[in-house]
Amino acid sequence: MLLYRSLRRKLLATALTAAAILLLYEATVIDSKQVTPQSARSISVGARLDFVATAYCKGQTTRSGVTVQSGIVAGDPKMLPEGSVVQVDGVPDRHTGIYTVLDTGPKVVGRHVDVYMWSCHDALKFGRRPISLTVLRLGWNPQNVAAGAKLVPAPVKKSE
Repeated sequence: MLLYRSLRRKLLATALTAAAILLLYEATVIDSKQVTPQSARSISVGARLDFVATAYCKGQTTRSGVTVQSGIVAGDPKMLPEGSVVQVDGVPDRHTGIYTVLDTGPKVVGRHVDVYMWSCHDALKFGRRPISLTVLRLGWNPQNVAAGAKLVPAPVKKSE
């Protein structure tokens, strides 16, 4: 009823409503699934960690500029920087081995790695599974190598 009689009140109410809508539209909401805890960011070389693995088969070039090929995984750069070398266990024998983190992905966040596979059929069959991951090297620096780690990748096993 107060707005009915006064043009100033109508303009003020319209301006306040427009400002409120603009502020709500511009607000940034933090997604708790996207936030990595501080303790997870401090991964040390030689650490054996529980991760979740999925597989991907599409794409031609990784984030690092390398052509996609066997032995590559995508990882969260906040946890496993590009160039890191990891050993993956807890998967079928033909996928167990040493991988290099050369790719990232929008859905690869936290303790999650995405293993590259040439065959999309194999990638779908791989699914989503818990794995054990050992960090052999963090990033590109050769000084960040676990004691006694051999960074020679395991031979690629052909699918049957």
